[in-house]
Amino acid sequence: MSKPGNTMARHLSRLGQRQRFVRTNLPHTHPAAAQARPTLPTRLLSTASHERIRTPTEPRPSAIPTVTFDEHQTIVSWPDGRQSQFDNFFLFDHCRCPKCFHAKTKQRLKTLTEIPSDIHPMSVETDSTGLHITWSTSPPHTSVYPPQFLKKAAYNPPLASYHKTESNRILWNSKIVQSPPSVGHEEIVHAQTENSERGILKLLNRIHDFGFCFITDVPPTGDDTKSLIERIAPIRQTHYGGFWSFTSDLSHGDLAYSNEGLPAHTDTTYFTEPAGLQIFHLLSHPSPPGTGGTTLLVDAFYTASLLSTLHPNSYSLLSRLEVPAHASGTEGTLLRPEISQPVFRHDERGRLVQVRWNNEDRGVVGRGWTPEEVRGWYTASRRFDELNKSEDAEYWVQLSPGTVLVIDNWRVMHGRSAFTGARTMCGAYVGADDWKSRRAVLARRHEGRRRDPAAITGDVDWSVGW
Repeated sequence: MSKPGNTMARHLSRLGQRQRFVRTNLPHTHPAAAQARPTLPTRLLSTASHERIRTPTEPRPSAIPTVTFDEHQTIVSWPDGRQSQFDNFFLFDHCRCPKCFHAKTKQRLKTLTEIPSDIHPMSVETDSTGLHITWSTSPPHTSVYPPQFLKKAAYNPPLASYHKTESNRILWNSKIVQSPPSVGHEEIVHAQTENSERGILKLLNRIHDFGFCFITDVPPTGDDTKSLIERIAPIRQTHYGGFWSFTSDLSHGDLAYSNEGLPAHTDTTYFTEPAGLQIFHLLSHPSPPGTGGTTLLVDAFYTASLLSTLHPNSYSLLSRLEVPAHASGTEGTLLRPEISQPVFRHDERGRLVQVRWNNEDRGVVGRGWTPEEVRGWYTASRRFDELNKSEDAEYWVQLSPGTVLVIDNWRVMHGRSAFTGARTMCGAYVGADDWKSRRAVLARRHEGRRRDPAAITGDVDWSVGW
């Protein structure tokens, strides 16, 4: 197991006690736009308690606003003194009446060319249900917009408190060994559909919060494991197949199919969209004679937060410079992402949403970079690698038959120690969109707005499209 140098150890010693278990408040700035440190939508919390800070309750509907309009825009004046200006075309485009929006499919029914370019209100009324606009169409067309929708959709200016939010993730380090997240198999496969859905939601919430979760007391067979995964979300088909079972026979040209040790990495960086979930179940590894094969987990969001604090310029380079990847070891397979991505990917507000880190599958870097960027990228990558290999970050766990490990492959890196003996592992990939969709649907069904911030009103028609 690699160790960082004394200098890095001193940095971690100084930072760890002060920062490890407190909420983060880094500025919401995309690193490509500036050298300032970008934000991670996270908090650092003691892994012993797992106490969760819940998303604040949505504000109550505000008092009735006043409205002015002309041929180009509609201006909503809120009781707190703020104003929201909306282009008239924008408002008509977001009409949810039966002629414009299909209540069953949640899809638009009008194309943009069907909306008159000079669309404008003929009259506007307001009451407790929202804004009622009668448009300059023939025949006249009336739309109703709830106040909370208008506040959330406001763009001129934005009303920050109504922007898309999500409950904070929990960053962790090696201390997670004290109380790692887990759910029981029976909670997920419960005979009662509602109870089963709540068990699946509990699992997916913990994956969202921590980036991984164990499922205990699973029958140690391939069939039971496959059935369990299919309850969670659809299995993603890849060049490895769908559900897979493998030993160290190099049946695929990948080090995972050997008995070599593997450093912490994320999988499928060579896909345009890497796998969302990675699911493992160790079916057998008799000991003796088998030894080793201990699983390694590292919270890449945690080590990224340390890098952004210790070396903000390095963080910026790993957020900006695109890194090619490939899978070329299997006969008949040559996989490369259509669009190369940097190590750290961020959303439109500069929040870290994905880490792509796999040194073994990395391609040739430096194309289109300046000499300074080449040197800087290697320096930044070494710094990140040192953090990932520190005792502070590494969580080692010995898997056993009956315990399934589910990993958010966009956040948590995994690896293993070298092993001897016959070792059989099964599992599958799940797409990121698939598991996040499943979580969102179950959250709306069983938890409402507490876990689904998009559910801005009781009317689901206004809660889609965010």
